[in-house]
Amino acid sequence: MDRLRREVRDLRGKLVAHPLVSQAQGMLQERYRLPDAESAFELMKRCSQQHNLKLRALASAVVSVPRPDDDRGLWFPGRSGRTPPALRFLPGHRPDKVNRSTVLKQVLHQALTVTDTTMADLQTLEPATGLRMEQHRGLSEEFLDYFAVVEGGTPCSLAARRRVRVISDVTTDQTLSEPAREMILAVGSRTVHSMPMLSAAGRTVGVYSLHLPGRRQELTRAQATALDGLGVEAGRWLDWHQRTIMLDALEELHRRGTALRGRPRRRPTD
Repeated sequence: MDRLRREVRDLRGKLVAHPLVSQAQGMLQERYRLPDAESAFELMKRCSQQHNLKLRALASAVVSVPRPDDDRGLWFPGRSGRTPPALRFLPGHRPDKVNRSTVLKQVLHQALTVTDTTMADLQTLEPATGLRMEQHRGLSEEFLDYFAVVEGGTPCSLAARRRVRVISDVTTDQTLSEPAREMILAVGSRTVHSMPMLSAAGRTVGVYSLHLPGRRQELTRAQATALDGLGVEAGRWLDWHQRTIMLDALEELHRRGTALRGRPRRRPTD
C-alpha cells in the first residue's frame, strides 16, 4: 500500500511539473532552432542526468534565468569556482560531491532529532513556481498533495517572505487560509515552527517546518538555536549548489544547444 501511494504521488508530481517542463521545451526549441519538442526534452534530460539534477529543477531554471547572450559564447561568462560551504550536520560527506537530496534528507532528520518529534516537511523555493515540497516525514498523502506547491497563506510562505522563524498556533492563526488550517489540523499538528533556509546574502532558498501536537508548543532556547543554525548552514549550501552545480548544467545545456542549432533531424531508416 505504501508503495502504491508513493507511485501515485510521484505521478501527480510529474503532472504538476509537466507544464513547466513543456514551457522550458518550447523556449529551448525556439532558442536553439531545434526540430521539435522531443529534441529539447532530450537536451534537458541529458544535462540534468550529467549534473545529477531533477529534470523539473533544470526546467525551472531554464524558465526563470535570463536567456544567454549569443554573442558572448558563454551563458555565464566570468564565473570562477566557488568553495562549497561546510556541512557540519553531514559528517563523512564532501560538500562539493554530496547529492542534493542527501543534504535535504539530513536537514529534516536533524530537525526531527533535535525536537524529538515525528512530523516535518521541507520545501525549496523555485522562482518559477514557489515553495515546492521536497522532503517530508509523518504526514498524510492528502497533506502532501495539498501543499505540493505553496505560494501564500501558510506559516512556511510567511517564513520565506520574512526570512525569520515563524511560529503558528494552527487553530487561531489568521494568516492561514481555512483549507490550509483544516489540512494541517487533520494530521494532528497544532503548532507549526517554520524555519527559513537563507543564503549568505540573506535570500530565502527554502523552508523547513516542524509540526508539533500541542497548542502553542514552544521550543527550548537550545532547540531554537540549533534549528536556526541548521537553516543557515543548509541555506548557504543550497545557494552554492544553485549558483554552481545548476549554472554548470545550464552552461552545458547552452553549449550543447548551440552545437545542435539548426541541425536537421535524422530520419529513421527502414
